[in-house]
Amino acid sequence: MLTIFTIPKVFKGHIGVIQHNAIESWTKLEPRPDIILLGNDEGTMEVAQEFGLRHLPNVATNEHGTPLLSDMFRQAEAAASFEWMCYVNADIVLLSDFARAFEKVRRQVPKSLMVSKRVNIDIAETLTFEAGWESRMKTRRNSDGVAGDHKFIDVFVFPKGMYAHVPDFAIGRLWFDHWLIKAVREQNLPVVDASLAATVLHQNHDYNHVAGGKEQVWNGEEQERNYQLYGRVKDSYTLLDVTHKLTPGGALRRVRLRKPLFKMRRFAWDIFVRRTAALRKVLGLRRGFRQTANDQSS
Repeated sequence: MLTIFTIPKVFKGHIGVIQHNAIESWTKLEPRPDIILLGNDEGTMEVAQEFGLRHLPNVATNEHGTPLLSDMFRQAEAAASFEWMCYVNADIVLLSDFARAFEKVRRQVPKSLMVSKRVNIDIAETLTFEAGWESRMKTRRNSDGVAGDHKFIDVFVFPKGMYAHVPDFAIGRLWFDHWLIKAVREQNLPVVDASLAATVLHQNHDYNHVAGGKEQVWNGEEQERNYQLYGRVKDSYTLLDVTHKLTPGGALRRVRLRKPLFKMRRFAWDIFVRRTAALRKVLGLRRGFRQTANDQSS
């Protein structure tokens, strides 16, 4: 069994719609997880009551009013009904294959962190969860979904006690998610990528819910402070740094050389594609010019 916890944003407009979608999808997992909503932003208490979830309203914040990861993890772990916990961002839709992947990881590596790559998808409407909703979501994912970047991780599944000390990261700003992987790797414990077995759907959204918008999230003072807490190390821990992967069949496989191979491919792309783009464009224009001249002369 699993305790899911999150700290939603204000339930207004589009962000309110997709958060409602995400949280309702969690209630459909079997067995149904224990779900805790933290924070006191508008609508959080009402959604907790609507779905019969537990609500912890008083989370410590920084001077900007942004909730702190440290207090959220402390309160969630103290209140969790089960030994395994899952922090998930409140815009993530989970399907039943996520629950199955968790069970396989839990049995095979009982002290580990499970993460998964997200698939980005545009959802504007309130989802309905009648029979067949998962099949429809998978069809939509396959036709319209775009695989997320390895740097963006929205789901973390771990046993109690994994994070003995959590720094005062500002939630919703950069670096705290990378630290959650880094802290486990530094304990020499497995980090399992369940992307091949578990569907994690990220509902695309803007940053209007943040004062200062996207610029504040990516380059603001809170981001810089998170970077300092992380350790001011540019080589961040991402999905390239997992130790294992879960296959679609449920087997656990060791991951080797993922980051070096990624860097080699990126270097090759930079040398042979990006840096030669202008030259290839010129050559293409010349070939086109010669072809036109030949066509006109024939």
